[in-house]
Amino acid sequence: MQLRGYLAAVQDAELADVQAAIQRFIRGEAKVDNAQFCPSSAQLSIEVRERRLMRELLAKRSALLGASSSPPQYGGEVARRSRDGAEERRRL
Repeated sequence: MQLRGYLAAVQDAELADVQAAIQRFIRGEAKVDNAQFCPSSAQLSIEVRERRLMRELLAKRSALLGASSSPPQYGGEVARRSRDGAEERRRL
């Protein structure tokens, strides 16, 4: 029955999202009530949706960054440490 629940939870999902969700469970990075037990089908479904959202957001970000032909211009100073530990300021 649990396997049927897992299959129902991922039936409309992209394979990459399912794989990413499962990897997060294996590594202990996903939200679970008790890491000693397998996640519920609802937890798997939630994690797959979160992976899909992250993938879509990263794709949009890449598209936006790729659309600009020149890098963004930043002003101001940044601190940089030299090899001897002294701090120097550089204009950007």
